Amino acid sequence: MNAKKKMSLAKSVIDIGYFTEDLAQSLDFWRAEVGLDYEPPIEFNDGLTQYRHKLGDSIIKINTSKNLLNNNPGQYAKLLIAREGQTTPETVFDPDGNEIMIVPPGYNSVTGVGICIKTSRVELYKKFYQDDLECAAISDNTFQLGDSIIFLEKDPNASRAGHWVDKGLRYFTIHVRQIDNTYAALMDAGVEPGEAPYSIGKIARISFIKDPDGRWVEVAQRASLAGPWWSED
Repeated sequence: MNAKKKMSLAKSVIDIGYFTEDLAQSLDFWRAEVGLDYEPPIEFNDGLTQYRHKLGDSIIKINTSKNLLNNNPGQYAKLLIAREGQTTPETVFDPDGNEIMIVPPGYNSVTGVGICIKTSRVELYKKFYQDDLECAAISDNTFQLGDSIIFLEKDPNASRAGHWVDKGLRYFTIHVRQIDNTYAALMDAGVEPGEAPYSIGKIARISFIKDPDGRWVEVAQRASLAGPWWSED
């Protein structure tokens, strides 16, 4: 008998979140150089502002904070983006130095977005992605989460991550149905907590968990994707 799944995805792809203190150049990079459409900025809790850019079904979330950002260890190492018409992989860097690889669709199974993680504890990550987040293993160090791809690279010098409100590629977002039940199931499975679910108006109810090195993963229920989490009686 199969175990009950922890997560029911409300969107088949992940979103990517990062923080910058160079907003003007970051916006120019994604809008002018990469050519993404964008939405009006949204102000969130604790002085955070988010600029959302549409990349296929994924969202690139450029965040700013009213507080000074640090440059602690634990960033996600690389973002991979599949682009129609691209014939060979091309590595570029955004204004903050984040590494982005533009690839042909299907390159290493990437049809939308992929993210690369460097860690000294590959075996723990395999358990985290296969058992806890219920990803399909494509190869020994490659996992599929919905339609997005996670790559693991061995790095003996990898450090434990700082907070998600920090410079660089700090988190990605998994969109689910029934966020509170999902978060509870992840906690029951022994996943390290980050932040328990809380609501941002009636836009989204979000939470954070941590991977084996303390990197942050947002697990969220967005009302426009999965319906309300509040009672409408």
